[in-house]
Amino acid sequence: MKKIATLLFLFIGIHYTFAQGNIYTSESFDELSKDHKVLAILPFYATLHLENAQDISKENLKKLAEKEGYVVQSAIETYFLKQKSKKNFEVSFQNIQITNDLLTKNGISLENLDVYTAKKLSELLGVDGIVSGNLTLKTLISQGVSTDYDIFDYLLGDSGYGRIAIKISDGKTSKLLWKYEKKINKKSGKDTYEIITDMMKKAARKFPYEKEKKKKKKN
Repeated sequence: MKKIATLLFLFIGIHYTFAQGNIYTSESFDELSKDHKVLAILPFYATLHLENAQDISKENLKKLAEKEGYVVQSAIETYFLKQKSKKNFEVSFQNIQITNDLLTKNGISLENLDVYTAKKLSELLGVDGIVSGNLTLKTLISQGVSTDYDIFDYLLGDSGYGRIAIKISDGKTSKLLWKYEKKINKKSGKDTYEIITDMMKKAARKFPYEKEKKKKKKN
């Protein structure tokens, strides 16, 4: 019995470690971002693998995916704006309504967004860098998800809702500056806003635009 308990705790520990996600920060981050003042947050690209996908038309599935991407964009903006005053970020974030309007005026949508470089998008949006990303979902997190779970959910692999990746690219060179990937599960939150908040809190220690972090580096 003790061996089983030990294995369970070991499994939970390993699962918890992987659940924290993977964070990448470019060695050139400080050099490339030194003049960054404003970043634009793009709508995210979502891929849906819903259980009832066969009962949904391709057009409606596309609309559902787009909605998830825009809700994530909004949730990230909300998180950054709340944290800017608390953590004293060195950058500001362009209002997503302005971002989306400029994208539309330039004929850019989620369908063709990936053909544009971060440099081109930054020029069109008048910003210094781009926040973008993608997510793969088994359910519509914007509609709310269950947060009830137990150890058997993890053992049986029933705790996952998908995966999300967020990245920041330099507006002058299009180079990737920072990236964070994380699984979405029943511990992440009950809706998009809670899930994004949970995700970014876990990444906060390595979020590169905080003034305090740069001060520590200089010292």
